Amino acid sequence: MKLTWILVADNTRARIFTADAPSSPLEEIEGFSHAEGRLHDREITSDLPGRIKSVGGGRHAFEQPTDPKKHEADNFAHRVAQYLEDAHNANRFDQLLIVAGPSFLGLLRNHLPEQIKKLVRFELDKEITMLSTAEIRQHLPQYLPNL
Repeated sequence: MKLTWILVADNTRARIFTADAPSSPLEEIEGFSHAEGRLHDREITSDLPGRIKSVGGGRHAFEQPTDPKKHEADNFAHRVAQYLEDAHNANRFDQLLIVAGPSFLGLLRNHLPEQIKKLVRFELDKEITMLSTAEIRQHLPQYLPNL
């Protein structure tokens, strides 16, 4: 069987599993957390929005161009994608299965290099990072891909 990694991730946590055989239980080999993703907007941004003058002489608050929580999720997706690229370059896996919440899955796809995208054999848009290893295995195909 090719060396398969299973990535289970959301905006604040990523877990990487492997399996000895296509139908065997999962073994967790790596885990990351992103505490910044759990913070409230007011804790991420250090200040209140600035104020700007309008053409008519009035003033209003300047709004941030991006949501701080989305920005932190994007940073984490970039970090996970970079880790996967480095691990693949070190020949640590040959194929990849990804389980992630819909919004994080989209961010992750945006950051994955083409060489890693070609290794993805299965995707599931579900947030299950907090489940046990056995419960996560139940969300995957009975027989993991062996290509």
